[in-house]
Amino acid sequence: MRREIAPGVVRGEWWHPLDDGRLQCDLCPRHCRLREGQKAFCYVREARDGEIVLASYGRATGFCIDPIEKKPLSHFYPGSAVLSFGTAGCNLGCRFCQNWDTSKAREDRVLSAAASPDAVAAAAVGGGCASVAFTYNDPIIFAEYAIDCARAAHERGVKTVAVSSGYITASARPDFFAHIDAANIDLKAFTETFYHGICFAQLDPVLDTIRWLTRETDVWVEITTLLIPGHNDSEAEVARLCDWVVEEAGPEVPLHFTAFHPDFKLTDAPPTPPDTLRRARARALAAGLKHVYTGNIRDAAGQATYCAGCDAVVIGRDGYTVTAWNLDEAGRCGACGTGLAGRFAARPGNWGARRRPVHI
Repeated sequence: MRREIAPGVVRGEWWHPLDDGRLQCDLCPRHCRLREGQKAFCYVREARDGEIVLASYGRATGFCIDPIEKKPLSHFYPGSAVLSFGTAGCNLGCRFCQNWDTSKAREDRVLSAAASPDAVAAAAVGGGCASVAFTYNDPIIFAEYAIDCARAAHERGVKTVAVSSGYITASARPDFFAHIDAANIDLKAFTETFYHGICFAQLDPVLDTIRWLTRETDVWVEITTLLIPGHNDSEAEVARLCDWVVEEAGPEVPLHFTAFHPDFKLTDAPPTPPDTLRRARARALAAGLKHVYTGNIRDAAGQATYCAGCDAVVIGRDGYTVTAWNLDEAGRCGACGTGLAGRFAARPGNWGARRRPVHI
């Protein structure tokens, strides 16, 4: 638990002073250079009294118990409940943001819920949650709060999940992900043009994060790409993305293709046709990925988990609800004994598709 120097404000990590008197944030690749009183691009980090502070510590936009499949994570304690929360701000500027009312907020009033890390962990235990998820906006920008919540959760035997864009520096990511059990990394697209023009960011740091997580850590990783018609859904781009995941992250890493719905500042693109997701899934499987999913549509085939050895359905799903389970206690296929990559309990959870707000 960190000492607050003002309500909701703690000293930040990952910054250094510059010769011209500004302070440089070293948390994400933006490297915001701030003069006294200036806020970073993410809105929640600012220069104050000669240091960079986090101004959203212990403050959230709300807490909710979700199914873990909603993150989406399909190979991390399926069927279990997860206590989810986020704060304000974001270090990307995605024009299609699905949570723009909080991630793009520039007013403290959206931070209506207050909770210490211990209170968050206690709420997870009290709600029967297997994990706590830092989500809705990107947890990288409130890393100090997320880390303290993760420590408190681990002390109570609760796992931790980060739903993130992966836009973090190489120097900061070991500190952050050391406290994370599973991550879903949102790979927005596979071109620098998209990242620069639509997200106001860069692609390479995200690829570096995915590569580092899958090769050098024990964090369970799944990847999600929202396919937006006319922007990142071409067959050529999808093929390059799939080939990169196979070669650089590995064929066992689950990849989720999800449907876009017009929102925020990108309302001129149509919703993603289901066939686009199904074609992307087929391309990913042909590239050698073993576990590929479709999301935001009803698609039983694209929601089920198949054995990499015999192609039997080992986990059946209807939306966010687990409907079939064919794994033994060691996470092996009940038909052929092939192990399934991921983190599994002896039996699935039964939280289902419920979404329950929580007051802490």
